[in-house]
Amino acid sequence: MSLIESWVPGANDPDGPFPLNNLPYGSFVSAQGDLRCGVAIGDCILDVSELEADGLLELPGVLIFVDGLWNDFMELGPDVWVDFRAFLTAALSAGSAMQPELESYLVPRHGARLAMPFAVSEFTDFYASRNHATNVGTMFRGAENALPPNWLHIPIGYNGRASTVVVSGTDIHRPLGQRKPAGEDMPVFGPSRRLDIELEMGAIVGTPNRMGQPVTVAQADAMIFGYVLLNDWSARDIQAWEYQPLGPFQAKAFATSISPWIVTAAALEPFRTNTPQRETPLLPHLRETAPMLYDIDLSVTMQTEGGQPQVISRTNYATMYYSAAQQLAHHASSGCAMNVGDLLGSGTISGTTPDSFGSLLEVTWGGQNPITLGDETRTFIEDGDTLTLHGHAQGDGFRIGFGDCTGTILPAVEFDG
Repeated sequence: MSLIESWVPGANDPDGPFPLNNLPYGSFVSAQGDLRCGVAIGDCILDVSELEADGLLELPGVLIFVDGLWNDFMELGPDVWVDFRAFLTAALSAGSAMQPELESYLVPRHGARLAMPFAVSEFTDFYASRNHATNVGTMFRGAENALPPNWLHIPIGYNGRASTVVVSGTDIHRPLGQRKPAGEDMPVFGPSRRLDIELEMGAIVGTPNRMGQPVTVAQADAMIFGYVLLNDWSARDIQAWEYQPLGPFQAKAFATSISPWIVTAAALEPFRTNTPQRETPLLPHLRETAPMLYDIDLSVTMQTEGGQPQVISRTNYATMYYSAAQQLAHHASSGCAMNVGDLLGSGTISGTTPDSFGSLLEVTWGGQNPITLGDETRTFIEDGDTLTLHGHAQGDGFRIGFGDCTGTILPAVEFDG
Protein backbone atom coordinates (compact mmCIF):
# COMPACT_ATOMS: atom_id res chain seq x y z
CA MET A 1 0.00 0.00 0.00
CA SER A 2 1.24 3.50 -0.81
CA LEU A 3 0.38 6.93 0.61
CA ILE A 4 -3.26 8.04 0.29
CA GLU A 5 -3.05 11.76 -0.43
CA SER A 6 -5.06 14.23 1.65
CA TRP A 7 -5.96 17.94 1.48
CA VAL A 8 -5.09 18.40 5.18
CA PRO A 9 -1.81 20.24 5.89
CA GLY A 10 1.04 17.90 6.83
CA ALA A 11 -0.84 14.73 5.97
CA ASN A 12 1.33 13.93 2.93
CA ASP A 13 4.67 14.27 4.74
CA PRO A 14 6.37 10.87 4.23
CA ASP A 15 8.00 11.14 7.67
CA GLY A 16 4.88 12.37 9.46
CA PRO A 17 3.12 10.01 11.89
CA PHE A 18 -0.47 10.74 10.87
CA PRO A 19 -1.16 10.38 7.13
CA LEU A 20 -4.59 9.52 5.77
CA ASN A 21 -3.56 5.87 5.89
CA ASN A 22 -3.52 6.09 9.70
CA LEU A 23 -6.46 8.09 11.13
CA PRO A 24 -5.86 7.25 14.81
CA TYR A 25 -8.46 8.10 17.44
CA GLY A 26 -7.81 10.23 20.52
CA SER A 27 -9.26 12.74 22.95
CA PHE A 28 -8.33 16.39 23.47
CA VAL A 29 -9.38 19.38 25.54
CA SER A 30 -11.08 22.02 23.40
CA ALA A 31 -10.58 25.78 23.65
CA GLN A 32 -13.83 25.82 25.63
CA GLY A 33 -12.36 23.40 28.17
CA ASP A 34 -14.48 20.33 27.41
CA LEU A 35 -13.23 16.90 26.38
CA ARG A 36 -13.66 16.08 22.68
CA CYS A 37 -13.06 13.02 20.50
CA GLY A 38 -10.67 13.71 17.66
CA VAL A 39 -8.94 12.02 14.74
CA ALA A 40 -5.30 12.88 14.06
CA ILE A 41 -4.59 13.82 10.43
CA GLY A 42 -1.38 15.56 9.39
CA ASP A 43 -0.81 18.67 11.51
CA CYS A 44 -4.42 18.74 12.68
CA ILE A 45 -7.09 17.05 14.76
CA LEU A 46 -10.53 16.58 13.24
CA ASP A 47 -13.06 17.36 15.97
CA VAL A 48 -15.57 14.52 15.53
CA SER A 49 -17.49 15.45 18.69
CA GLU A 50 -18.35 18.77 17.08
CA LEU A 51 -19.08 17.13 13.74
CA GLU A 52 -21.58 14.85 15.43
CA ALA A 53 -23.15 17.69 17.43
CA ASP A 54 -23.70 19.63 14.18
CA GLY A 55 -25.37 16.66 12.50
CA LEU A 56 -22.59 15.90 10.02
CA LEU A 57 -22.06 12.32 11.20
CA GLU A 58 -24.61 9.54 10.89
CA LEU A 59 -23.99 6.93 13.59
CA PRO A 60 -26.32 4.49 15.35
CA GLY A 61 -27.39 5.92 18.68
CA VAL A 62 -27.46 9.45 20.00
CA LEU A 63 -24.33 11.58 20.59
CA ILE A 64 -21.80 8.76 20.63
CA PHE A 65 -18.90 11.18 21.11
CA VAL A 66 -20.51 13.51 23.64
CA ASP A 67 -18.34 12.44 26.60
CA GLY A 68 -15.06 12.77 24.69
CA LEU A 69 -14.19 9.06 24.98
CA TRP A 70 -14.18 6.29 22.37
CA ASN A 71 -15.83 3.50 24.41
CA ASP A 72 -19.35 4.12 23.09
CA PHE A 73 -18.05 4.09 19.52
CA MET A 74 -16.24 0.80 20.13
CA GLU A 75 -19.48 -0.72 21.38
CA LEU A 76 -21.13 -0.05 18.00
CA GLY A 77 -19.08 -2.91 16.55
CA PRO A 78 -16.86 -3.73 13.56
CA ASP A 79 -19.35 -2.84 10.81
CA VAL A 80 -19.66 0.71 12.12
CA TRP A 81 -15.87 0.91 12.58
CA VAL A 82 -15.42 0.06 8.89
CA ASP A 83 -18.06 2.54 7.69
CA PHE A 84 -16.71 5.37 9.85
CA ARG A 85 -13.16 4.85 8.60
CA ALA A 86 -14.40 4.79 5.00
CA PHE A 87 -16.29 8.07 5.57
CA LEU A 88 -13.20 9.75 7.05
CA THR A 89 -10.95 8.50 4.26
CA ALA A 90 -13.25 9.81 1.55
CA ALA A 91 -13.92 13.13 3.30
CA LEU A 92 -10.24 13.88 3.95
CA SER A 93 -8.85 12.63 0.62
CA ALA A 94 -7.33 15.07 -1.86
CA GLY A 95 -10.09 16.51 -4.04
CA SER A 96 -12.89 15.73 -1.59
CA ALA A 97 -15.99 17.87 -2.05
CA MET A 98 -16.29 18.02 1.74
CA GLN A 99 -13.09 20.04 2.22
CA PRO A 100 -14.80 23.47 2.55
CA GLU A 101 -17.29 22.07 5.03
CA LEU A 102 -14.72 20.24 7.18
CA GLU A 103 -11.95 22.85 7.34
CA SER A 104 -13.61 24.65 10.26
CA TYR A 105 -13.62 21.40 12.27
CA LEU A 106 -9.83 21.06 12.17
CA VAL A 107 -7.80 22.25 15.17
CA PRO A 108 -3.99 22.46 15.35
CA ARG A 109 -2.47 19.24 16.66
CA HIS A 110 0.71 20.87 17.93
CA GLY A 111 0.08 22.31 21.37
CA ALA A 112 -3.23 20.49 21.82
CA ARG A 113 -3.81 19.11 25.32
CA LEU A 114 -4.40 15.39 24.86
CA ALA A 115 -6.25 13.17 27.32
CA MET A 116 -6.99 9.49 27.90
CA PRO A 117 -8.75 8.38 24.70
CA PHE A 118 -10.89 5.72 26.39
CA ALA A 119 -11.97 4.56 29.82
CA VAL A 120 -9.95 1.46 30.72
CA SER A 121 -12.28 -1.27 31.94
CA GLU A 122 -9.64 -3.76 33.09
CA PHE A 123 -5.88 -4.04 32.57
CA THR A 124 -3.93 -7.26 32.06
CA ASP A 125 -0.18 -7.41 31.48
CA PHE A 126 1.56 -10.33 29.82
CA TYR A 127 5.09 -11.74 29.74
CA ALA A 128 5.26 -12.80 26.11
CA SER A 129 8.69 -11.92 24.66
CA ARG A 130 10.93 -14.95 24.66
CA ASN A 131 14.04 -12.78 24.62
CA HIS A 132 12.87 -10.79 27.63
CA ALA A 133 11.72 -13.87 29.57
CA THR A 134 15.03 -15.62 28.84
CA ASN A 135 17.06 -12.61 29.96
CA VAL A 136 15.16 -12.10 33.19
CA GLY A 137 15.03 -15.82 33.93
CA THR A 138 18.77 -16.16 33.37
CA MET A 139 19.47 -13.32 35.81
CA PHE A 140 17.37 -14.82 38.59
CA ARG A 141 17.38 -18.59 37.98
CA GLY A 142 20.30 -19.31 35.65
CA ALA A 143 20.31 -20.06 31.93
CA GLU A 144 19.27 -23.69 32.39
CA ASN A 145 16.04 -22.65 34.17
CA ALA A 146 15.40 -19.33 32.43
CA LEU A 147 11.93 -20.15 31.10
CA PRO A 148 9.28 -21.52 33.48
CA PRO A 149 7.91 -24.93 32.39
CA ASN A 150 4.63 -23.40 31.20
CA TRP A 151 6.13 -20.53 29.19
CA LEU A 152 6.22 -22.20 25.76
CA HIS A 153 2.61 -23.40 26.19
CA ILE A 154 0.65 -20.34 27.39
CA PRO A 155 1.06 -16.55 27.43
CA ILE A 156 1.71 -15.84 31.11
CA GLY A 157 -0.02 -12.77 32.51
CA TYR A 158 -1.34 -11.05 35.62
CA ASN A 159 -4.24 -8.70 36.33
CA GLY A 160 -3.09 -5.11 36.84
CA ARG A 161 -4.72 -1.85 37.87
CA ALA A 162 -6.92 0.04 35.41
CA SER A 163 -7.11 2.95 37.90
CA THR A 164 -3.50 3.99 37.33
CA VAL A 165 -3.33 3.77 33.53
CA VAL A 166 -2.53 7.33 32.40
CA VAL A 167 -1.98 9.15 29.13
CA SER A 168 1.44 10.18 27.85
CA GLY A 169 2.80 13.33 29.46
CA THR A 170 1.51 12.48 32.93
CA ASP A 171 4.26 12.76 35.56
CA ILE A 172 4.83 9.65 37.68
CA HIS A 173 5.74 9.70 41.37
CA ARG A 174 8.36 7.18 42.46
CA PRO A 175 6.50 4.38 44.26
CA LEU A 176 6.87 3.48 47.91
CA GLY A 177 6.98 -0.13 49.00
CA GLN A 178 8.65 -2.91 50.89
CA ARG A 179 12.02 -4.14 49.68
CA LYS A 180 14.55 -6.47 51.28
CA PRO A 181 18.14 -5.25 50.98
CA ALA A 182 20.77 -7.92 50.33
CA GLY A 183 22.19 -9.35 53.53
CA GLU A 184 19.43 -7.95 55.75
CA ASP A 185 17.11 -10.12 57.83
CA MET A 186 14.12 -7.78 57.66
CA PRO A 187 12.55 -5.75 54.84
CA VAL A 188 12.46 -1.97 54.85
CA PHE A 189 9.79 0.45 53.59
CA GLY A 190 10.55 3.42 51.40
CA PRO A 191 10.96 4.69 47.83
CA SER A 192 11.95 2.17 45.18
CA ARG A 193 15.64 2.32 44.30
CA ARG A 194 15.43 0.20 41.15
CA LEU A 195 12.73 1.91 39.12
CA ASP A 196 12.40 0.67 35.54
CA ILE A 197 10.39 0.85 32.35
CA GLU A 198 8.84 -1.86 30.20
CA LEU A 199 8.59 -1.18 26.46
CA GLU A 200 5.26 -2.71 25.42
CA MET A 201 2.35 -2.52 23.02
CA GLY A 202 -1.19 -2.32 24.37
CA ALA A 203 -4.16 -3.96 22.62
CA ILE A 204 -7.64 -2.53 23.27
CA VAL A 205 -10.66 -4.83 23.28
CA GLY A 206 -13.47 -3.34 21.19
CA THR A 207 -16.10 -6.08 21.32
CA PRO A 208 -16.89 -8.29 24.32
CA ASN A 209 -17.55 -11.98 24.85
CA ARG A 210 -20.09 -13.19 27.35
CA MET A 211 -19.04 -14.92 30.57
CA GLY A 212 -18.53 -18.64 29.99
CA GLN A 213 -17.93 -18.25 26.25
CA PRO A 214 -14.35 -18.86 25.06
CA VAL A 215 -13.20 -17.41 21.73
CA THR A 216 -10.88 -18.66 19.02
CA VAL A 217 -7.68 -16.84 18.14
CA ALA A 218 -9.33 -15.61 14.92
CA GLN A 219 -12.34 -14.32 16.87
CA ALA A 220 -10.03 -12.66 19.38
CA ASP A 221 -8.16 -10.92 16.57
CA ALA A 222 -11.46 -9.48 15.27
CA MET A 223 -12.33 -8.27 18.80
CA ILE A 224 -9.28 -5.97 18.98
CA PHE A 225 -10.15 -2.37 18.19
CA GLY A 226 -6.65 -0.91 18.11
CA TYR A 227 -3.23 -0.53 19.65
CA VAL A 228 -1.21 1.95 21.73
CA LEU A 229 2.36 2.16 22.97
CA LEU A 230 2.48 1.11 26.62
CA ASN A 231 5.04 1.60 29.39
CA ASP A 232 4.31 -0.58 32.40
CA TRP A 233 6.57 1.16 34.91
CA SER A 234 8.14 -1.35 37.29
CA ALA A 235 9.77 -1.17 40.72
CA ARG A 236 12.21 -4.07 40.46
CA ASP A 237 13.28 -4.10 44.11
CA ILE A 238 9.69 -4.09 45.38
CA GLN A 239 8.80 -6.78 42.86
CA ALA A 240 11.73 -9.02 43.86
CA TRP A 241 10.44 -9.12 47.45
CA GLU A 242 6.71 -9.45 46.80
CA TYR A 243 6.31 -11.55 43.65
CA GLN A 244 6.61 -15.02 45.18
CA PRO A 245 4.33 -16.93 44.96
CA LEU A 246 1.61 -14.88 43.23
CA GLY A 247 3.55 -12.47 41.00
CA PRO A 248 3.72 -8.67 40.68
CA PHE A 249 1.46 -6.54 42.85
CA GLN A 250 2.48 -3.12 44.20
CA ALA A 251 5.59 -3.09 42.01
CA LYS A 252 3.36 -2.65 38.95
CA ALA A 253 0.19 -1.09 40.40
CA PHE A 254 1.43 2.49 40.74
CA ALA A 255 1.49 3.57 37.06
CA THR A 256 1.13 2.46 33.45
CA SER A 257 1.51 5.04 30.66
CA ILE A 258 -0.02 4.79 27.17
CA SER A 259 0.41 6.83 24.00
CA PRO A 260 -2.47 9.26 23.28
CA TRP A 261 -3.67 7.91 19.92
CA ILE A 262 -5.42 4.58 19.30
CA VAL A 263 -4.04 3.21 16.04
CA THR A 264 -6.76 0.98 14.67
CA ALA A 265 -6.23 -2.61 13.64
CA ALA A 266 -7.45 -1.54 10.18
CA ALA A 267 -4.58 0.94 9.83
CA LEU A 268 -2.07 -1.77 10.79
CA GLU A 269 -3.50 -4.40 8.43
CA PRO A 270 -0.75 -3.96 5.75
CA PHE A 271 1.94 -4.64 8.37
CA ARG A 272 0.83 -8.05 9.59
CA THR A 273 3.54 -10.65 10.10
CA ASN A 274 3.85 -14.14 11.57
CA THR A 275 4.78 -15.19 15.07
CA PRO A 276 7.99 -17.29 15.24
CA GLN A 277 8.38 -20.96 14.49
CA ARG A 278 7.30 -23.14 17.42
CA GLU A 279 9.76 -25.73 18.67
CA THR A 280 7.02 -26.77 21.10
CA PRO A 281 3.62 -26.96 19.34
CA LEU A 282 0.86 -24.92 20.94
CA LEU A 283 -2.42 -26.56 21.90
CA PRO A 284 -5.12 -26.11 19.24
CA HIS A 285 -6.99 -23.27 21.00
CA LEU A 286 -3.89 -21.04 20.80
CA ARG A 287 -2.80 -21.76 17.24
CA GLU A 288 -2.97 -18.88 14.78
CA THR A 289 -4.57 -19.36 11.36
CA ALA A 290 -3.08 -16.17 9.85
CA PRO A 291 -0.34 -13.60 10.58
CA MET A 292 -1.33 -11.75 13.76
CA LEU A 293 1.76 -9.83 14.81
CA TYR A 294 2.73 -6.48 13.27
CA ASP A 295 5.98 -5.06 11.90
CA ILE A 296 6.27 -1.99 14.16
CA ASP A 297 9.62 -0.33 14.84
CA LEU A 298 10.00 0.66 18.48
CA SER A 299 12.56 2.68 20.42
CA VAL A 300 13.14 4.19 23.87
CA THR A 301 14.83 7.46 24.73
CA MET A 302 16.04 8.42 28.20
CA GLN A 303 16.70 12.02 29.24
CA THR A 304 18.25 13.21 32.49
CA GLU A 305 16.99 16.44 34.04
CA GLY A 306 18.56 19.21 31.95
CA GLY A 307 20.09 16.73 29.50
CA GLN A 308 19.30 15.64 25.97
CA PRO A 309 17.22 12.59 24.98
CA GLN A 310 19.37 9.57 24.13
CA VAL A 311 18.22 6.36 22.47
CA ILE A 312 18.80 3.39 24.79
CA SER A 313 16.90 0.71 22.86
CA ARG A 314 15.59 -0.13 19.39
CA THR A 315 13.49 -3.21 18.68
CA ASN A 316 10.36 -4.40 16.83
CA TYR A 317 6.97 -5.72 17.92
CA ALA A 318 7.43 -8.60 15.46
CA THR A 319 9.95 -10.20 17.85
CA MET A 320 7.14 -11.30 20.20
CA TYR A 321 6.45 -14.99 20.81
CA TYR A 322 2.72 -14.53 21.37
CA SER A 323 0.38 -12.12 19.53
CA ALA A 324 -2.29 -9.98 21.20
CA ALA A 325 -4.93 -12.23 19.63
CA GLN A 326 -3.39 -15.28 21.31
CA GLN A 327 -3.22 -13.41 24.61
CA LEU A 328 -6.88 -12.41 24.34
CA ALA A 329 -7.96 -15.93 23.33
CA HIS A 330 -6.06 -17.36 26.31
CA HIS A 331 -7.62 -14.77 28.63
CA ALA A 332 -11.13 -15.75 27.53
CA SER A 333 -10.46 -19.50 27.32
CA SER A 334 -11.58 -20.12 30.92
CA GLY A 335 -14.85 -18.34 30.25
CA CYS A 336 -13.54 -15.00 31.49
CA ALA A 337 -15.74 -12.18 30.19
CA MET A 338 -13.74 -9.55 28.29
CA ASN A 339 -15.21 -6.04 28.22
CA VAL A 340 -15.19 -3.13 25.82
CA GLY A 341 -12.20 -1.01 26.85
CA ASP A 342 -10.13 -3.83 28.33
CA LEU A 343 -6.41 -3.18 27.85
CA LEU A 344 -3.89 -5.97 27.29
CA GLY A 345 -0.19 -5.20 27.70
CA SER A 346 2.04 -7.29 25.46
CA GLY A 347 4.78 -7.65 28.03
CA THR A 348 8.27 -6.21 27.60
CA ILE A 349 9.41 -6.34 23.97
CA SER A 350 13.10 -7.22 23.69
CA GLY A 351 15.36 -8.14 20.81
CA THR A 352 18.46 -10.33 20.97
CA THR A 353 21.15 -7.73 21.74
CA PRO A 354 21.58 -5.25 24.64
CA ASP A 355 20.75 -2.29 22.39
CA SER A 356 17.36 -3.91 21.65
CA PHE A 357 16.33 -4.84 25.19
CA GLY A 358 13.05 -3.29 26.38
CA SER A 359 13.89 -2.63 30.05
CA LEU A 360 16.77 -1.14 32.01
CA LEU A 361 16.90 -4.36 34.02
CA GLU A 362 18.13 -6.02 30.83
CA VAL A 363 20.04 -3.12 29.28
CA THR A 364 22.21 -2.77 32.42
CA TRP A 365 21.95 -6.48 33.24
CA GLY A 366 20.54 -5.98 36.71
CA GLY A 367 22.63 -2.87 37.32
CA GLN A 368 25.99 -4.46 36.52
CA ASN A 369 26.56 -2.48 33.30
CA PRO A 370 25.64 1.21 33.74
CA ILE A 371 24.75 3.27 30.69
CA THR A 372 26.17 6.73 30.00
CA LEU A 373 23.83 9.67 29.42
CA GLY A 374 25.88 12.78 28.74
CA ASP A 375 27.91 13.42 31.89
CA GLU A 376 25.89 10.99 34.00
CA THR A 377 25.45 7.24 34.30
CA ARG A 378 22.36 5.22 35.07
CA THR A 379 21.54 1.69 36.12
CA PHE A 380 17.89 2.47 36.88
CA ILE A 381 15.71 5.60 36.73
CA GLU A 382 16.51 8.59 38.94
CA ASP A 383 14.11 11.38 39.94
CA GLY A 384 13.85 13.96 37.14
CA ASP A 385 14.54 11.44 34.37
CA THR A 386 12.17 11.34 31.41
CA LEU A 387 11.53 8.11 29.50
CA THR A 388 9.80 8.12 26.12
CA LEU A 389 8.61 5.24 23.94
CA HIS A 390 8.41 5.80 20.17
CA GLY A 391 6.87 3.58 17.52
CA HIS A 392 5.78 3.48 13.89
CA ALA A 393 5.07 1.07 11.06
CA GLN A 394 6.88 2.01 7.85
CA GLY A 395 4.91 1.93 4.59
CA ASP A 396 5.69 2.93 1.03
CA GLY A 397 6.14 6.69 1.38
CA PHE A 398 4.21 6.96 4.67
CA ARG A 399 4.36 6.05 8.35
CA ILE A 400 1.75 4.85 10.80
CA GLY A 401 2.68 6.58 14.06
CA PHE A 402 1.28 6.33 17.58
CA GLY A 403 2.46 9.56 19.15
CA ASP A 404 5.07 9.39 21.89
CA CYS A 405 4.48 7.67 25.23
CA THR A 406 6.40 9.76 27.75
CA GLY A 407 6.63 10.24 31.49
CA THR A 408 8.91 12.05 33.94
CA ILE A 409 9.70 10.58 37.34
CA LEU A 410 9.00 12.80 40.36
CA PRO A 411 10.10 12.08 43.95
CA ALA A 412 7.98 9.76 46.06
CA VAL A 413 5.10 11.26 48.03
CA GLU A 414 5.54 10.56 51.72
CA PHE A 415 2.66 9.80 54.08
CA ASP A 416 0.54 12.83 55.09
CA GLY A 417 -0.12 12.91 58.81
